[in-house]
Amino acid sequence: MIELGAIAGIGLVAFGMVMTPGPNMIYLVSRSVLQGRTAAMISLGGVAVGFVVYLVAVSAGIAAVFALVPEIYLAIKLAGAGYLLWLAWKMIRAGGRPAAANRELTPDRPLKLFLMGLLTCLLNPKIAILYISLLPQFVDPERGNVAFQGLVLGLTQIAVGVAGNAFFIVTAGSVAGFFARNPVWQRVYSYAMGTALAGFAVRMATDRSSAAVALR
Repeated sequence: MIELGAIAGIGLVAFGMVMTPGPNMIYLVSRSVLQGRTAAMISLGGVAVGFVVYLVAVSAGIAAVFALVPEIYLAIKLAGAGYLLWLAWKMIRAGGRPAAANRELTPDRPLKLFLMGLLTCLLNPKIAILYISLLPQFVDPERGNVAFQGLVLGLTQIAVGVAGNAFFIVTAGSVAGFFARNPVWQRVYSYAMGTALAGFAVRMATDRSSAAVALR
């Protein structure tokens, strides 16, 4: 039986993580502001599936593969950086258009929104490293099946992360009306979010740490 203190501990850590701005949060908030809460929630569904994929993959030993074959880790990391740069360019380009032109843009369809959320999550291999370095700290072999404990703790982290991002989506959605009345601020917001995503991309691409180092 897993200890409730371990669940509370991983929940607290997950809460701290979701409160720290990262690529997922920036993308979801920007989607909420520019296309609405429903669109952002669909993207959040993709992010959640990405978390589950990494949790299952970690159980299958993908983090060890990253450590043994650093080229795979590097390739995924660079692909993720490139994807974030593409998102940043879309945000900055939208900010450069007149407000009327932005309102006339065709909204992304649900499948595309879902896949973009999924890619935003999957193209960050450090999530796998996070799971394999963080979860064991809360697992107690004396309390039974270690794999089951890891699954419960991982799902706890996912639940807190999804709930936290949903809160930011709802809060950001209320800002959309203000931006509709103040197009100048919408452009400022687009530039700021695009710059933030570009910053994450550069940091990801230039980070010299390896999967093996991250696992220590």
